[in-house]
Amino acid sequence: MKRRQTVTLGVDLAASARRTAVCRMVWGPGRAVTAEFETPHGEGELAALVRTADKTGLDCPLGWPSDFVATVLAHHRGARLPPPVRFAQRTDGRPGLDALRFRLTDDLTWKATSMRPPLSVSTDLLGVVALRAAYLLDELTAAGVAVPRDGSGPVAEVYPAAALRRWGIRLTRSYKSATPEARALRAHVVGALEAGLQVSLSGSVRERCVDSHDHLDAVVCALVARAVQLGDTVWPCSAEERQAARQEGWIHLPGTDLGTLAGPSA
Repeated sequence: MKRRQTVTLGVDLAASARRTAVCRMVWGPGRAVTAEFETPHGEGELAALVRTADKTGLDCPLGWPSDFVATVLAHHRGARLPPPVRFAQRTDGRPGLDALRFRLTDDLTWKATSMRPPLSVSTDLLGVVALRAAYLLDELTAAGVAVPRDGSGPVAEVYPAAALRRWGIRLTRSYKSATPEARALRAHVVGALEAGLQVSLSGSVRERCVDSHDHLDAVVCALVARAVQLGDTVWPCSAEERQAARQEGWIHLPGTDLGTLAGPSA
C-alpha cells in the first residue's frame, strides 16, 4: 500500500504576525521531506494554515499555571489568596519551580532536560504571545476544530531548545541574535538536523534558517510536530499530569533519535 503524504506545520509564534515564522513540511515515502516557509497575515490566515496540516507544532504555552489563575481570580473577587506553593523537589535536592510562575509541564521539562527553566507565561513577556495563541485556538474552535491543550488534537505545544537537546544538539551559547557567532551556530544546528534526519533541506530553506532564528525555530517546531504525529514524544502519565495538561498545556519532548522522523530509506 502506498503511504500517503502527511503535512506538519511549525509555528514560531510571536506577538505580531510580522515576527511569526511558519514552516510547512511534507513527508513522503522513504526519506522524502520537503520544507517551505509560509507568511500568514493575522490569525485568520494562520488558522487556515493549521487546518491544512495533519499536525502543528506551536512554540508557545497553550495555557497559564492553574495556581496563578486561582490566585488572580481570588484577588479579582477580593477573596483570601491561596498560599503560594512549589512543585516537588528534584531528586538531586533542588526545589521544584514556583507553581505561580510555572506550569507543571514547565517543571517536568526543566527536570527532564537539566536546562534553565522555560520562560514564565505568567510573569514574563511570553504572556503577550500566549494571549495571541489563546485567540488562535479560539478561532480554530469557532471554526469547528477542537484543540485540546494536551496536544492530542491538531495542535501540540513544543519547545525548540528542549527538542534540540533531546536530539543531542547541545549548544553552549544562544543562536538568537544577529552576531556572526550566532549565525555560525544556526548553520551548525541546520547541519546537525540534516545529518540526524539523513535528508537535505533546500538551499533557500537552509539560508533562511541561518539568517533568522525565528525561521530555524519554525523548522524545529515542524519536526517536533512530526514526532507527536508518530507517537514519539513524552505524554502525560499520571492523573495529575493529564489534568494539568488539559488546563495548562503540555510541552511535547521528542524522542532522542531524530532519524526516526523521516522514516526508513526508500
